[in-house]
Amino acid sequence: MTIKKIAITTGGGDAPGLNGVIRAVTLAACKRGWECVGIRHGFDGILHADEFETGGTLELTPDTVRGIGHLGGTILGTTNRGNPFSYKVELPDGTSEVQDISDRLLQGFKNLKIDALIAIGGDGTMEIACQVAALGVTVIGVPKTIDNDLDGTIATFGFDTAVGFATEAIDRLHTTGASHNRVMIVEMMGRHAGWIALEAGLAGSADVILIPEIPFDLKAVAAKVNRRNARRRKFSIISIAEGAAPIGGEASYKTTGGIANLGGIGEWVAENLRPAVPNQIRTVVLGHLLRGGSPSSRDRLLSLRFGAAAVRALEDGKKNVMVGLNPPTVHHVPLEEATRKMKVVPVDCDMIKTAADLGICLGR
Repeated sequence: MTIKKIAITTGGGDAPGLNGVIRAVTLAACKRGWECVGIRHGFDGILHADEFETGGTLELTPDTVRGIGHLGGTILGTTNRGNPFSYKVELPDGTSEVQDISDRLLQGFKNLKIDALIAIGGDGTMEIACQVAALGVTVIGVPKTIDNDLDGTIATFGFDTAVGFATEAIDRLHTTGASHNRVMIVEMMGRHAGWIALEAGLAGSADVILIPEIPFDLKAVAAKVNRRNARRRKFSIISIAEGAAPIGGEASYKTTGGIANLGGIGEWVAENLRPAVPNQIRTVVLGHLLRGGSPSSRDRLLSLRFGAAAVRALEDGKKNVMVGLNPPTVHHVPLEEATRKMKVVPVDCDMIKTAADLGICLGR
């Protein structure tokens, strides 16, 4: 297939490093004489082009992407509510229904004369990319998520930056926790994978780490806090993933605008831990702070490698694959395989064993 024009889309939650991928794809594509356009806000730039004052797409050139590599977020915008195969459509009578409007997306690609799509996102975006590929569009996926839960790659960009920020937050809470003899609970994103809470908890010397992969016993957490109190270490730090749950219980959700999202487990632990320990307890939810800010040097490098590798994959005739890190190289994984399962923390991995050897309570 001869390529003349490619499109880039960024979907799902934002993550540090997205602009690095956009920059790398643009520079590598232009070097090959290809045109490059960015689709605004996932696929909305094509599905609802008339709603954008400056158009639904952005021409990407070396000038357009100059100086964006160190910036957080994405210059194209993003959305996690724009699945064209399951799109919420408002009806004339004021009600709404979910429709498959992928035919409009396909027609938009044809109108713009797009030969291939580079889709940057997490598991949701990769699943949509797989469906787009089934329509006959050549697609290359680029894995992005701060949660590091996407299979088919050792690492995703955005994760390292999130762990670095979470570690700094824990460092800061050590001082205020020690000053007041408090238990400080730090709730972190990660969905149903505990990578951020585990790595930041280890790096930040947390006393308790609670992750979704290991249902926790609150009695074990209370015992750890009270042992520290008895040794005159009258403060404790608890690193907890938003998807963590007690033994026999379920993950906590908060509903906003009719949409349920993970969250609230930190406050649940605080409320139920108070009768068992003498300390004051405070909860800090890092939330979207983990998504913001400039990418770390590691995430910048990974985003550039992924972006350039995606363009090379197209040049080599690859289609419907996701690029992924397989040190020391970047490899290709079929989109269907990349979205088959979630990458969670193995309960027998070295980091879990290290935490246990250091005396960190894992809730068991």
